[in-house]
Amino acid sequence: MSLGFFRNLTKPKPKPVVEREHCVAGRTLPLKIVESARARRLTLRIDSGGQGLRITVPPGLRRGEVEKFLDRHQDWLEQRLAKVPMRPQVRPGIKVPIRGVPHRIVHEPAKRGTVTIARDDRGPLLIVHGERIHLPRRIADYLKREAKREIEKLVVKHTEAIGKRAKAIRYKDTSSRWGSCTSEGNLSFSWRIMMAPPPVINYLVAHEVAHLKEMNHGPKFWKLCEKLCPDTDRCKDWLKRNGGALQAIVFE
Repeated sequence: MSLGFFRNLTKPKPKPVVEREHCVAGRTLPLKIVESARARRLTLRIDSGGQGLRITVPPGLRRGEVEKFLDRHQDWLEQRLAKVPMRPQVRPGIKVPIRGVPHRIVHEPAKRGTVTIARDDRGPLLIVHGERIHLPRRIADYLKREAKREIEKLVVKHTEAIGKRAKAIRYKDTSSRWGSCTSEGNLSFSWRIMMAPPPVINYLVAHEVAHLKEMNHGPKFWKLCEKLCPDTDRCKDWLKRNGGALQAIVFE
């Protein structure tokens, strides 16, 4: 999300990033103020999942102008943050989606530190063993393992379909994108995608694999993407509408 107005570029030399906090809509969010030699206007952005704010400013702009900019757009921030869910902390009792299906987290400390899927009369369970302090990390590790197992199979399927090979596959926890493909053929995916429904996982992999052949988002790329994943439009829309909620979940 972005909003900005034009300012005159006064100095070419940028200053270091300034980091602070900003209170808005009942939340205290980290705020980065970044000077850019190419910036000719102030640009305000909300990070994916509402995890922070970022203002890009022209070099030499007075700090007071930044404060006035924030004051003028406080309502804008509040309206948009109201649509972004609060960041739920992974803990026993809450539900976390696994392949699109909500699983209630159950902590069983007496057993060894593993994660298993089960079900009771209330629905699917995600049972986490071991010490309570390690529970969020163990769930994150579980999602990473599931991502590696499922995504690698999908990469093989889609690369064989287009006659290309991926040089490497990496898994990250990125806040700005769900996947990427480099010109060298390296694919990267956010392991959080394992919380999305299977068709959406398949779409993400098809999207990045299509970039091995079409390093752009032109008509040929989307045609290839839809060939690999006929549900491209529906899955892309799902990720746009629900991705922020998945990014907001805290695994710390």
